[in-house]
Amino acid sequence: MRHIAVVALLIAVLTPAVPAQASMSRAQVLARWTQPTDASYTAWNTARRQRARWASYRFDWSTDLCTRALEVPFGFDFSDACRHHDFGYRNYRAEGTFPRHKERVDEVFRADLRRVCDAHRPAARRPCNAIAFAYHRAVRSLPKT
Repeated sequence: MRHIAVVALLIAVLTPAVPAQASMSRAQVLARWTQPTDASYTAWNTARRQRARWASYRFDWSTDLCTRALEVPFGFDFSDACRHHDFGYRNYRAEGTFPRHKERVDEVFRADLRRVCDAHRPAARRPCNAIAFAYHRAVRSLPKT
């Protein structure tokens, strides 16, 4: 029974890979794609690569990557984490609900950075996580406007 619940949850989270314009609002899709989970990241990244399928939602996919920080410090590629973070910031601002969601979007960024670091060999994880921590602290200090 527990396995069925897990499968149902995975299907619900991954469902945004195929747009359901009639059944999900823009805010619902945005919320599904801005959770600090592997499934949420995967659904967002799949949609990012298939933007035309989501055109009716009018998401802002623009990005300046890591703003004034390096996207690939010391070989640790944070580009997609920065893209995901920009996606959350830009779209919640467009919704007029950014202050309410900023903290979670920053946690999504932290989770995405951690995934990058976890993918490296053990000896590289500590320096990667130190840089990721600094990046996360920087965005946490930004105002909720």
